[in-house]
Formats: sequence, structure tokens, C-alpha cells
Amino acid sequence: MSKKYAIGVDFGTLSGRAVLVDVSNGEEIATSTLEYKHAVMDEFLPDGVTKLPPDWALEHPKDYLEVLGYTIPNVLKDSGVSNEDVIGIGIDFTACTLLPVYKDGTPLCFDEKFINNKHAYIKLWKHHAAQKHANKLNEIAKNMGEKWIDNYGGKISSEWAFPKIWQTLEEAPEVYDAADFFIEAADWVIWQLCGKQTRNSCTAGYKAMYNKACGYPSKEFFKALDPRLENVVEEKLNCPITPLGAKAGEITEEAAKLTGLKVGTAVAVANVDAHVTVPALGIDAPNKMLAIMGTSTCHMLMGTEEKVVPGMCGVVADGILPGYFGFEAGQSCVGDHFAWFVDNYVPYEYKQEADKRGISVMKLMVEKAQALKVGESGILALDWWNGNRSVLVDVDLSGIFVGMSLLTKPEEMFRALIEATAFGTRKIIETFRKNGVAVDEFYAAGGISQKDPFTMQIYADVIGMDIKISASKQAPALGSAIFGAACAGKAAGGYDSVAEAAKVMGKVSDVVYHPIKENVEIYDKLYKEYDILHDYFGRGENDVMKRLRAIRAQAKSI
Repeated sequence: MSKKYAIGVDFGTLSGRAVLVDVSNGEEIATSTLEYKHAVMDEFLPDGVTKLPPDWALEHPKDYLEVLGYTIPNVLKDSGVSNEDVIGIGIDFTACTLLPVYKDGTPLCFDEKFINNKHAYIKLWKHHAAQKHANKLNEIAKNMGEKWIDNYGGKISSEWAFPKIWQTLEEAPEVYDAADFFIEAADWVIWQLCGKQTRNSCTAGYKAMYNKACGYPSKEFFKALDPRLENVVEEKLNCPITPLGAKAGEITEEAAKLTGLKVGTAVAVANVDAHVTVPALGIDAPNKMLAIMGTSTCHMLMGTEEKVVPGMCGVVADGILPGYFGFEAGQSCVGDHFAWFVDNYVPYEYKQEADKRGISVMKLMVEKAQALKVGESGILALDWWNGNRSVLVDVDLSGIFVGMSLLTKPEEMFRALIEATAFGTRKIIETFRKNGVAVDEFYAAGGISQKDPFTMQIYADVIGMDIKISASKQAPALGSAIFGAACAGKAAGGYDSVAEAAKVMGKVSDVVYHPIKENVEIYDKLYKEYDILHDYFGRGENDVMKRLRAIRAQAKSI
């Protein structure tokens, strides 16, 4: 019997990547990546004329189809593997990444009537222009005594589904009325592959306020938001919820032409990039936190009890693996603000030095920052350059440096930004522990964990824990392939459960970062100062960041 393979496709913020995996051992045979043609649209629509307001972040669904049509044929060609031997495919996405579609699945932005309407496009996870709707939703939920909001740390983020839907209704009712469904991009891609709509339980639970035991919030609650939203679930989300690990359908003839896969190949129910990564490291037990570190960071953790943890993004039964409660937290700005600093605040002579040495400016900055002793710069930063996801759940917060002088060097600021993200992760860990959810082990995946030993050592020193690293450079895609192998089933050469597949296909590397005692002692002191600043600017004692944001918005509107 010939070897069998599964494909995982990971749709990130700026690109999509496919990996072809040997089902028998998890070996990654071939990988292919494609950057999105439209990237993140945060200034203009594709026409180059229609300007977007502040805090908007859109994407174009055509980019996702191009990823399927480029990366999957590539991994088949590069590996020499026949599509006859590919038994299943799984995909994952950033979330909440929401788009309005017609009943046949056609996005409204494909329609000439809406091509220049910003609300017809995909609202990316980091679209924060619905913050006022999130604020109002949270206020109404609190006033009505809605219990479900406790499962989201007491606040719904502007990044989640219903603030975005409500924003569309209020600002573009013509788009809301024309849309037959609002659907996660992940579920939309699955629709394109297997020809039918599904709603995965992960995004429904974490991003759309769905509870396995209770369903969505009541009609009365939605009516309190806006009378036009009373029947929003029945009118715009009317599709059964399908559990993770299940089979969504099979590759259609149209999808086969696009991807090169065989008609009838099993297609797994969609998943979220962070959640799907857990089995890729072989994690199959509670109290093990996984940080997926890239442009932003998601923190995944399983527990045996449903607990209320302030600022968590959600707790969902079977939300990561069956049999456990899956907890999610996150940081909105990690690699994003390292790149922002390097792109905007590095002196010309540093760039010249990097060019002369034939290295990137980022690598040079890492080298210079690494040469500094812990604490020697006297600088502290807050990691809120893209708002705060956990534990404050407030996108109106912003970044700050403290302790700078005329002697401050760029590398000192750069290191302070790295340390700030580590402090933010420690804040998340401590919040879980204080609220009855143990964090006994720490794992990391994603680009930063693979490429940046300096940052990972800082994290180990700040959190005071060993950090184990994913063996895969494409862990979300590997996780999706694991789900693809599971949905195909043992009879086809796969597995009968995700847990069974993860035991064989999931893996960690030999690299482990251990805390350095003398660094831990200094970082403990710095973290205390971070914690003071965190609460001072983040919990209402000084709302200067929000006042400045309001002044900015007013100035830009004039």
C-alpha cells in the first residue's frame, strides 16, 4: 500500500502557506507560500481612491483563492506525490475574519454594485473600527446581567463577530440587508472546497458568542443592541455548528480544477490558526500553555473546568481538543511592532552597516540589543501599539516608553519593546493562575520562536519557565494537516480522532530555553514596574491614551 498524505493550509495575516505531510510520521514533505496580492487594506480599497478611516483593516477573498490555486499544486509538483495518495485537507485562519456573502457563497465585494463599498470586504481580525460597538455591546450585556459574557473575560473585543456585524448594519445597512450570511473566512474557504456551508465550532465559540450548551445569546439581547438585530442569528448565521475534527465534505470538481486535488478528497471542518497548532506540538493534556508568536501572539491553554478568567478571549468546551475546556488569550502587537520600529526609527548609519555586512536591519538590531545587559538601558515599554487584547481587552490603549533620555539608543528602545511583549505574556500567565487555571508548562510556535533565540531567551527569563519549541516551522499548517488526516479516517489511511493523529504527527524540537537565574531576578524587578504602568494607564486611573485618540480622530475628521 502506498504512503498516504494530508495537506494543511494556513491562512495568515499577509500570506497563505500549504504543507504536504506524511500521515505515518508527521514528516513535512513540501511547503509552498504565497503573499496576498492585496495584503492588508488599511488605507485604501483596491480602486486606490476610496480611502479607509482610522482603525480599519480589510482583506480581499480573491487572495485566498489564489493561495489555494498556487500553493497546493506547488506542493504536489515539488514532492512528486500523486493526488491519489492525498487523503485529506484541513485549513486554518486568523480570526475573527468576517465577510458578507450571498446565499450561494459569493462575497458581496465580487458584485460590481458593492465593489467600492468598504463594508462589502473582509473585516480582518485586527479591524478595530467597531470598538464603539463592542463598548456598547459590553455595556448592555452587563446591564442585562448576561452570564455568557463571563466566558469571555467580561468583555467582547471589537475584533469579534457581532461588533463587526453591528458596525455594518449601522454604517452600511444596504450591505447588511443584501448579505444572506456573515461568515468566517475560514468557513468560506471550506465552502469553496467542498461546495457547502459549514460553521466551525471554534470560531463560533470564541468569536461569535456561541456556547455548546446554551447556543447564542437570546433574541432579547440582540434586540437591545438594535431592534434590527433581533433575528440576526436566524437571518445571517443560519447554519448548524459543526465540531472540530469532523468532515465538512469532499473536494468538488470545481475545487479539484483549482487545487489539483482529487475529487472526493476529504475536507476537514475549518479551524483557527492558534487552536489548530496545539496538536501540532503533540500537546494533549491540560495546563500546558502554547504561545503562537508572530505579528501578534495567541495563548492557548486547556483545563478540566470552566473558569472565569478576566481578559481571556474565551473559554469553550471542546474548543481545542475534545474533552477539555479550551482557553484563549492574546496580545495584539508583537512582531508587528518590532517591524514597525525597525522600519521607522533606525538611523541611516545602522542601515548602512547592515548593508555593508550583508544582513538585514532586523538582524543588526537584534545583535545590538543582545549586547546590552538586562536592565542597563533604564527603559520600560508597554506593548499596546495595536491595543490590548488580554487582559484589558481595550483597543483604544496605545504604546509608551518610560525612562528615555538624550543618551537613549535605538537598540535600547528595540530591546524594551521585546521585553514589553514578554511582560505582557507574564501578565496573562499570572492572571490565569490567580483565577484557578494552572500553567505548568510553556510551549512556543510561530515565526519568532523559530527564528529569534534572543527573544525566546528573554521570554524564558521573564516568565521564569522553560520554553519548548515546535519542531515544525509551519506548525498551524501541520496542525491543519493533522485535522485533515483525522477527518479522512483510518479506513482511508488516516486516523479516527485528532488526538490519535496528534500522537503520531505532532512534535517538538530538541531546543529548550531555560531561565537564567540572574536575569530572572532583574526581570522580576522590571515586571513590578511594568505592572504598575499596566494598571495606571490600562484600568482607568489615567485615560490619557484614549483622550489623545479622541483628539486625533477629531483632527483627522476636519
